[in-house]
Amino acid sequence: MSTTWLLRCGLAAGVLVPAVLWADGATRPGYSLWHHGASQLGTGERAWLQTANFLLGALLLGLFAIGLRRALHVGRGATWGPVLIASAAVGLAVAGLVPTDPALGYPPGRSEGLTAAGGVHQAAGLALFAGLSGAAFVLARRLGASSRAWARYLRASASLVIIFAFAAGIAYRLDTLGIWRPAPAGLLEHLALLAGFCWIIAVATELLRRPARS
Repeated sequence: MSTTWLLRCGLAAGVLVPAVLWADGATRPGYSLWHHGASQLGTGERAWLQTANFLLGALLLGLFAIGLRRALHVGRGATWGPVLIASAAVGLAVAGLVPTDPALGYPPGRSEGLTAAGGVHQAAGLALFAGLSGAAFVLARRLGASSRAWARYLRASASLVIIFAFAAGIAYRLDTLGIWRPAPAGLLEHLALLAGFCWIIAVATELLRRPARS
């Protein structure tokens, strides 16, 4: 597969995963984009759709990591950028294969509480967010060498991924304690994913504009 097609896989992943999450969340009975986490779409009605979305997104991210390695070739970010993207792909794949636990009343009528599978899913989510954020920080140094705008954008994106993800965790905790209900845990998690996949689209587009590599 050519480098061009591998980079296009990044574009596809960046569009596919958030679009399916938002579309499914907006139309899923009993699910709230404001309240419920993105991973909860992998449970309940139409759970198969998000499982497929996560697995296909993980495959596309993994292929993008290979294309990124080829495109960068050597120098800053050429190794750790692709490695961190690949770790995000693994996290997304595991999150698709191991569903999260029921929480915040979704799916309706299911008992809640942390299980071993839920713990694995949480670890996979951590790998996903850490990979998306870390790769953006690494690539900010590489692309920022020729453009300060790229450095600022990628560092801001990396920071937003972490800020939104941590804020989602805090909101979830406040909700379960009854301090803030319904808290925007779902919206914050969706925004963390959106920030991560948007910078992937931007970087893939920029690299595709450069001279083609076989």
